[in-house]
Amino acid sequence: MDLLDIVLHLDAHLLKLVLDYGVWVYAILFAIIFSETGFVVTPFLPGDSLLFVAGAIAAGGALNVHFLVVLLIAAAILGNSANYAIGRWLGKRFFTDGRSRWLNPKHLDTAHAFYERHGGKAVVISRFLPIVRTYIPFVAGMAAMTPARYTAYNVAGGVAWVASLAYAGYFFGNIPWIKQNLTLLIVGIIVVSLLPLVIAFVRSKMKK
Repeated sequence: MDLLDIVLHLDAHLLKLVLDYGVWVYAILFAIIFSETGFVVTPFLPGDSLLFVAGAIAAGGALNVHFLVVLLIAAAILGNSANYAIGRWLGKRFFTDGRSRWLNPKHLDTAHAFYERHGGKAVVISRFLPIVRTYIPFVAGMAAMTPARYTAYNVAGGVAWVASLAYAGYFFGNIPWIKQNLTLLIVGIIVVSLLPLVIAFVRSKMKK
């Protein structure tokens, strides 16, 4: 319930953080975005809605939007890079038994071939998909996607994701109607973000 309250009233909680911690709120936001993208165990942290609300609060003068965007782009890129590195490290150490059904290195060879062909699109598109964006870098690392190729798409996706949502919040978040219905808008952002996952799930069930 506490987590749900934080998500639905993110603007109020974020404003309180600004009042309580001042400039240290930048470090808190950095840590949240880094963790949400950097660790496979924290996909529940707010991402899309946090970026939009942070932009909206910046429009009110409490934060510097340009510094905020640059900082959170760095957090998103570094988070994904850490996630990729963890996956790559684990892949080399666990997928070593050619006789294993689940940890056979042939599985990684198949995944590697997929990521070399389609990994760039997956890395960029997954930025806008909650939960998925936490796991794609990890799997890309396990599949040993070429580091230079991964980094290029990681940077492109991080810039597009953070800048689009934070600046959207900055330019539209203080419109009176949006301010009055921000909770509803946060729910809408979450629903729209999750919709592709729901559609993919339904399609897979229909095919079966």
